[in-house]
Amino acid sequence: MHKHKRTVRAASTLLAAIMLIINIGTLTADAFNFTPVKGMDEDENYVRLELNSPSVYMVDLDTDEVIVDINSDEQRVPASLTKIMTAIVLLDEFDGDEQKLKDTKYSAPEKMYTELYDSGASMAGIYEDEKVNCYDLLAGLMIPSGCDAANIIAYGMCGSVDDFTVKMNEKAEELGMKDSHFSNAHGLSGDNNYSTCADIAKACKYALEKYDVFRNIVAMSDYTITSASEHPEGLYVSNTNYMLSNDSLYYYSYCLGIKTGTLDKAGRCLASYAVYDGKRYLTVTMGAPLDKKEEDYEKGYSNPNSVYADDTVYYNLIDHINLYEWAYDYIADRVIVDENSEIREAKIEYGEDGRDYVTLKPENSFSLSLPIYVKDEEIKKDIVVYDNVIAPVYEGDKLGELTVTYEDEVIAKIPLIATESVERSKPAETVAVAKSFKHSSQFKAALAVIIIFAVLFTVIHIVRVQKKYMKR
Repeated sequence: MHKHKRTVRAASTLLAAIMLIINIGTLTADAFNFTPVKGMDEDENYVRLELNSPSVYMVDLDTDEVIVDINSDEQRVPASLTKIMTAIVLLDEFDGDEQKLKDTKYSAPEKMYTELYDSGASMAGIYEDEKVNCYDLLAGLMIPSGCDAANIIAYGMCGSVDDFTVKMNEKAEELGMKDSHFSNAHGLSGDNNYSTCADIAKACKYALEKYDVFRNIVAMSDYTITSASEHPEGLYVSNTNYMLSNDSLYYYSYCLGIKTGTLDKAGRCLASYAVYDGKRYLTVTMGAPLDKKEEDYEKGYSNPNSVYADDTVYYNLIDHINLYEWAYDYIADRVIVDENSEIREAKIEYGEDGRDYVTLKPENSFSLSLPIYVKDEEIKKDIVVYDNVIAPVYEGDKLGELTVTYEDEVIAKIPLIATESVERSKPAETVAVAKSFKHSSQFKAALAVIIIFAVLFTVIHIVRVQKKYMKR
């Protein structure tokens, strides 16, 4: 990463530390969908980052801000990203208890392997009827993306894949994965097995936040399955996510998981998350090309030490690395609203000592993580101050509202409160009441009664006079 960009981020982090009193306001935006960049050209204009994946979803795990959203709700074949849901169902069964996972062993008969033979499916190497504990099955599922481990889990828990997928779909519904359906435990088939980047992100977030054992396993670059009954020497497996392998050209030290997925119908898919300087991002992409692009052959010839020199290029990994580099280089915390700033006055009536206004400030501060190239003026602030405010007014009273918008979408609403108290003036109130009485409903009602009595009195008087005149 460029040194000056790291300096920008360090400065923003220091600013955030100084502003300890800042409270994040209520976000209502679904997605900011910033445009990632890869640097600046010779004219110092930012250059857009071109991504290989047609569906992208990137979220700030600390704030839940969705910072990149490209076709994230488009239903696609998830390939082995399916195994994330398989892992969740297993973990729920044992409530994430590592010891219980290690104490429980599953195995599966030959019929659970039939569909895997000659399919090119990735395997952990577990034999038919071989007993393996559930912790190792989870490792075999997530690290080498073992389809055999997936079927063993399904059979061991439910006796069949069909019954297991019922649990998968029930869990998906519970997590709000409204655009997903699972028909198998391994993702090897795309028949009625589909999801979206946004939905897979929900599953990842659930597993990461709920289960320590999940976080630990998906971060492993390799592992040795030691409990297999037919492999007393152990089963060594390595992670299909080369971002975790420090001897790989794709190695990215901030990456801590999660799962690759590759299938002809799906392209190259990936769910990953990264942590740097305490900042966590989650990214899910689908549909990156399987085959090396024509334009990338020349890159390989000119730079034989690059990822483009190999016959196979993992465009899903490239996208994730580039997105994290962009986020960590360019996104920084920015104070949008400072609670210590006095930003407006509200008119008040009947204030003591002739006071006819009170100063307002935001009830709380509000900050956002924004790319450094988003200008302050792109963040709009609209202020509404209440009318007809009558003393007494007390410090902290809500007398208005500040609305923050970005690209015409409301992202926060912050109450405006009085900075001090203003007591009511009794003489001013008396004079004002007297002046306003003739316009009041009470005055109008009293006047109406007087008029009615006057009319009645007049009518009665006329009738009496007429009677006296008739007697004569």
